[in-house]
Amino acid sequence: MNSAENKNTKSISSPCGSSFLNSAKRRVLDGELLSREDAVLLADEPLFELCQAADEIRSHFCGNNFDLCSIVNGKCGRCSEDCRYCAQSVHYHTSCTEEYPLLSSEELVRQARFNAAHGVLRYSIVTSGKRLSDAEIDNVCGSIRQIRRQTNIRVCVSFGLLNEAQFTKLRLAGVSRVHCNLESSERFFPSVCTTHTWQEKTETLKAARRAGLELCSGGIIGLGETMEDRIDMVLSIRSLGVKSVPVNLLNPIPGTPFAHNPVLSNDELRRTVAIFRFLIPDGSIRLAGGRGLLADKGEACFQSGANAAISGDMLTTSGYSFETDRELIRRLGYEVRDERQI
Repeated sequence: MNSAENKNTKSISSPCGSSFLNSAKRRVLDGELLSREDAVLLADEPLFELCQAADEIRSHFCGNNFDLCSIVNGKCGRCSEDCRYCAQSVHYHTSCTEEYPLLSSEELVRQARFNAAHGVLRYSIVTSGKRLSDAEIDNVCGSIRQIRRQTNIRVCVSFGLLNEAQFTKLRLAGVSRVHCNLESSERFFPSVCTTHTWQEKTETLKAARRAGLELCSGGIIGLGETMEDRIDMVLSIRSLGVKSVPVNLLNPIPGTPFAHNPVLSNDELRRTVAIFRFLIPDGSIRLAGGRGLLADKGEACFQSGANAAISGDMLTTSGYSFETDRELIRRLGYEVRDERQI
């Protein structure tokens, strides 16, 4: 954590079981930021009580608002980066052989209209590769202007490691939020990717912030990282002012270096989500990739602090339909809405 954040955090010197959990919850509800030491101790608390407390924090800060977004694979395949989980990397041989350049404006607008008609709040255009070129950014800016003219959906982008000037151009075209996952902690990141750095990702988020854009950043659990790595990642995200935090569960893709990683249990995902809620109490903790591996569609996590999701298909794997998600959301007492409606 940075020094400014340290000044706003407090910890208890002698935590003891559920009394520590209750005290930590009260402190969060009173507006305090928990420390790294607090979060590590929370990881040892009984699961049911931890998740129940996280859900109370979610309800206090966010009410029953649920943030629903979707993603479109705007440019697919032949990615130069060696992220060890990714089916689109040129470094690995996977069943994902589809490859195409940046989608046309007609197709991006068509999919945006489809998503808006299904009540999706945000539509994120995601592209493969280290970064889009200036020419590609100019091209997609035209598409984004059309989307904003024809729909009320908010447009998010994940275009790689761009600079402030490029992000400013995207904001002026109608983009409201930039997505760039840190994936894991600074310590563990070299075990995930070697063709770009964790520092490049954080600088990308800072550049987007300077350009006046909202930020979305999270990571993947099940890469081989520790709970401390997950906590460190979220503390870094918190220090950047991020309020939208995607939580991806690794879906081991045959042909990638992480193909044989075990799929983490639903309980492990719930514990992780709950701790993230304690650390970013007023954010959108968003179930993302890998949710299709969960038999309950993420229901237990939505009762453990999570209050957002990516709906529909992921980039290279299937997800849940908008209709299925909206039924689940209604049954749990949530309402799909964003800050513009509050």
